[in-house]
Amino acid sequence: MYENDKNNKQVDGMGVRRKVIDKLQEIYASELTNVNFAYDGDKSLFTIGALPHVKNVYTVVVEDASSAKVATSMTPGENKSPGGSDMKRMKRPFQVRIFKVELSFAGTVPMDSIARVIRGQESDNYEKAIQVLDIILRQNSAKKGCLLVRQSFFDNSLSNSIDLHGGIKGLQGYHSSFRLTQSGLSLNVDVSTTTIVRPGPVIDFLLSNQDIKDIRRINWGKAKDVLKSLRIKTTHTNAEFKIFDLSEKSCSEQTFLWKKRNGNSSDAVEITVYEYFKQHWHIELKQSAHLPCLNVGKPKRSNYLPIELCYLVSLQRYKKALTVLQRSSLVEKSRKNPSKRKSDLSSALKCSNYNSDAMLRRCGILIASEFAQVDGRILRAPTLKAGNDQDLIARNGRWNFNNKKLIDPKQVNRWAAVNFSTRWNVQDLVQGLIRCGEMKGIKIESAHTIFEENLQMRDLPGTPENRVDNMMNQIHQRLPGRPTFLLCVLPVRKNCDIYGPWKRKCLVESGIVTQCMAPEYGRTKLDDQYLTNLLLKINAKLGGLNPQLQIERNRAIPLVSRNPTIIFGMDVSHSVAKKSNIPSVAAVVGSLGWPLISRYRASVCTQSPKLEMIDSLFKLEGGKDNGLIRELLLDFYSSTKRQKPEQIIIFRDGVGEGQFNQVLNIELDQMVKACKFLDDSWFPRFTVIVAQKNHHTRFFVPKGPRDDNVTNVPAGTVVDTGICHPRNYDFYMCAHAGMIGTTRPTHYHVLHDEIGFSPDDLQELVHSLSYVYQKSTSAISVVAPVYYAHLAAAQVRQFVRFDDMSEAASSASGTPSPLPELPRLHENVRSSMFFC
Repeated sequence: MYENDKNNKQVDGMGVRRKVIDKLQEIYASELTNVNFAYDGDKSLFTIGALPHVKNVYTVVVEDASSAKVATSMTPGENKSPGGSDMKRMKRPFQVRIFKVELSFAGTVPMDSIARVIRGQESDNYEKAIQVLDIILRQNSAKKGCLLVRQSFFDNSLSNSIDLHGGIKGLQGYHSSFRLTQSGLSLNVDVSTTTIVRPGPVIDFLLSNQDIKDIRRINWGKAKDVLKSLRIKTTHTNAEFKIFDLSEKSCSEQTFLWKKRNGNSSDAVEITVYEYFKQHWHIELKQSAHLPCLNVGKPKRSNYLPIELCYLVSLQRYKKALTVLQRSSLVEKSRKNPSKRKSDLSSALKCSNYNSDAMLRRCGILIASEFAQVDGRILRAPTLKAGNDQDLIARNGRWNFNNKKLIDPKQVNRWAAVNFSTRWNVQDLVQGLIRCGEMKGIKIESAHTIFEENLQMRDLPGTPENRVDNMMNQIHQRLPGRPTFLLCVLPVRKNCDIYGPWKRKCLVESGIVTQCMAPEYGRTKLDDQYLTNLLLKINAKLGGLNPQLQIERNRAIPLVSRNPTIIFGMDVSHSVAKKSNIPSVAAVVGSLGWPLISRYRASVCTQSPKLEMIDSLFKLEGGKDNGLIRELLLDFYSSTKRQKPEQIIIFRDGVGEGQFNQVLNIELDQMVKACKFLDDSWFPRFTVIVAQKNHHTRFFVPKGPRDDNVTNVPAGTVVDTGICHPRNYDFYMCAHAGMIGTTRPTHYHVLHDEIGFSPDDLQELVHSLSYVYQKSTSAISVVAPVYYAHLAAAQVRQFVRFDDMSEAASSASGTPSPLPELPRLHENVRSSMFFC
């Protein structure tokens, strides 16, 4: 599809392309035998049955008001525009845009491939068939004016919006997609949330976004970044444009050539934007005379508009990174209890009215009005062991250490406390920690010193690194030797700029185990529960164990306790910023001390931005393997008294179904090479499992006879029938108890299993691994190795300020800059659970 101008340029903008196809269908209805289209908004168009081959290229004329530049004259004082300018309402002629649409036959998608897969037969086309059905759902919502975000749809209902401040709103909609299950073709519907810019005057948005009240304080560098590609309408013409850039000069200084008509001729005169609007539109700019203009033109043809005459249109996604407070607010305000969630989904399904969609009907699809009912099982919580061989009994996925000691407590000696905050009495904190530690079996010596930051350091200009360096210099000067542990009190809980530099200084440069904490708003006293949670983290970092699985201790884990087994957790952390040159961080954790499955260490490295597959598991450089796996395998070998793992279990997080083959072909292949490089005669057995949290399947349990009165499923719920894939090996598990909102199960996909687990044994192992998270007294939603990998990547990412990198970091030739290497942890802490 291209616009029929002298450049024959491809049409940009999904909304414009959809409008053109709708017009094509209307104009050529009889010629195309009134066939229905399913259009994806890009280059794929599907029909049921073949189109008549009358011709391949169609001309489509679309009326377009946004490009009109002619208006009647106006007299000041007659009428006011929405933006406050005095003007007449103008009658503007529609201009037309002419498009050429070429339709060419690409192939057929047999829809009966879906039925074949459901019957358990092989089919190469069923994924494409499902994609076509999802495109029909998208088209259904697009015609209703919804904002489309992949398979999620959002309308402009104010009741569904959440104010996140900063000119940003959270918008609640719904997800809708088809899935193949053992019960047949299913429609997966769930609540979904996205962020949008608040519609209204551009100036108001910028003031709110930068949290200022004076337009003279606007940071125009940030404004340019946040406004680029947003759509605006003008108050004087109601025309719609996309923002390309900001002008370098203000409205009163920025000039352009104006073709001013003199009778039948026109003369080009140079004029400022300010004077042009004053002379031609009779609008005297008040706010934006000394502000930059919005450039809504093209790279080689600028078109300037004063900011005060522009307002942001509705339903525009905000794609920048949210602040910590905005993200927390979005999560908190988006939560829905199970009954509310189920009610909202029923309403969304009713409003969608999919059963009236002509294409779905032609495909023979009718959506049932009720939710699917499936059978589930509740696994019994594993027994945990505390010190003195005492049992920890988990009820609904939770337990406590009241009157219990840790199973493997470590002594805390040669330590000190550091205070970057003025809100806590650190002496009381230290005494409370020593007292609570004694109750839990941890012998904590008196702190050698409490280091209080000089108040002047907080007020002096400088970086967080300066504050950290100053504090560390005090520690080295006043302590007789290197401490084994430092307790650090930070000034704020969220997004503290000291955290990253402090962790780097301790873990990379000094090799000191450290635990950070921060004052909680409104908390004036630290109770035993808070102190116990703090001790769990400290003990794990120092090499201790808090609880332990009874079956782990008794060597009774099926298959795992019988043969030396290492368990890997793998994850990749991507920057939330949209800059293309910020590297991703890959992390792999591996278990230590078989037959234990509760102690881990991590290897972390950078890789290409947004790359999901980990490409450095095996990395041959100069005849040596410098990959992530090698160190983990060697540490396992040392911790098991020189035993190589005969079995390797891999839990992979963060990959979609379309990447499963890559996990096997790229990542598993690298692991096999890493093992072979260490010992050419070593052939361990592998089991590969993907853990997915980012999906839209939810479970509800009826409270009573009324269907709409539902609650969360209990901890330990497993569903492996009805809604699972008809051919692949997968299951859903809610190991944890959902206390707030609606529980989200983890979807486990077993991609490869050479070890030979039975379904029951594997599910019990996954369930047990949700109970070995050392910093918690509750089961977690995903196996601990995956969570540890996520934490390790997130923490090490803060050692380097990746998000401060700019697009300018690329070389002038356009080639990307080399990936910055992450600093290597000090050998004293390299094998510790520093991420706990």
